[in-house]
Amino acid sequence: MLDCHNEKQNNKMIIIDCPGTQSEQAGKASACAGCPNQNICSSGATNQPDPGMALVKEKLSCVKYKILILSGKGGVGKSTMTSLISRTLAADNPDRNVAVLDIDICGPSQPRVLGVLGEQVHQSGSGWSPVYVEDNLSLMSIGFLLESPSDAVIWRGPKKNGMIKQFLTEVDWGNLDYLVLDTPPGTSDEHLSATSYLKDAGITRAVIITTPQEVALLDVRKEIDFCKKVGIPILGAIENMSVFVCPKCKNSAEIFPALTGGAKKMADDMDIEYFGSVPLDPLLARCCDDGKSPLIEMPDSPSVVAIKNIVARIVQKCEES
Repeated sequence: MLDCHNEKQNNKMIIIDCPGTQSEQAGKASACAGCPNQNICSSGATNQPDPGMALVKEKLSCVKYKILILSGKGGVGKSTMTSLISRTLAADNPDRNVAVLDIDICGPSQPRVLGVLGEQVHQSGSGWSPVYVEDNLSLMSIGFLLESPSDAVIWRGPKKNGMIKQFLTEVDWGNLDYLVLDTPPGTSDEHLSATSYLKDAGITRAVIITTPQEVALLDVRKEIDFCKKVGIPILGAIENMSVFVCPKCKNSAEIFPALTGGAKKMADDMDIEYFGSVPLDPLLARCCDDGKSPLIEMPDSPSVVAIKNIVARIVQKCEES
């Protein structure tokens, strides 16, 4: 789907809005003139319901809460936060079933941070079986389908979208309390695919990850705007790497100064809840590199304590919704 196309006039760029493939004006509006998709849109083929939507809804009918972990900016620790949130959800209650779906197709990192790198995905009559990290924590990632962790995934949008659809329709998750989706940075193909397929299945909400500096907040504001435009409710925002905590002396220092007020100010401005900040701890990064659980290796770390408080609030808000 094309959101718009551009025309140049007098060295100025004029943006002409696309009516959208689901509109009655698809392929017929003046904005469609010259668009390579005009004929297929005007034929009505793009306005047909996708049978995959109903299949996703049926497959995920046993999943209670579906949470997207989002960030418009790369390098803010989104995958780390995904692993910590999912580990904490599973550790807090042994009767709570949690799963992680890694839809960062080109940069799948969950197999490493969750300590199951090199595991194999098995197929049964009911579909792909996810890899179990703990008795009540499972994972599915394209990382399990690569011959080597160093293999590059060089795919165009349609193939990525097809892979996400396969994950959502062919993985035998069983009965789940939480399905946590780790997404790539930005607001591109993977996000649109996940939101379109999950809309009928019921996305519970999204959690936004950012760091304090303005260069990250600029992109995260776009992610929040994306959520509002496509109708994804936002649970709240987490500020990662807020301060550096020395593992020896426990003194703290600002590595990324929040010169514009940080995530708290952004959350207030955009009317979303601020969940709190997670300090930067090198021991936590080492645990993720080694695939170990920080909840076990460093339970008294300020970072782990902060995550536990944040997850308690996430659970509370999910149960209230």
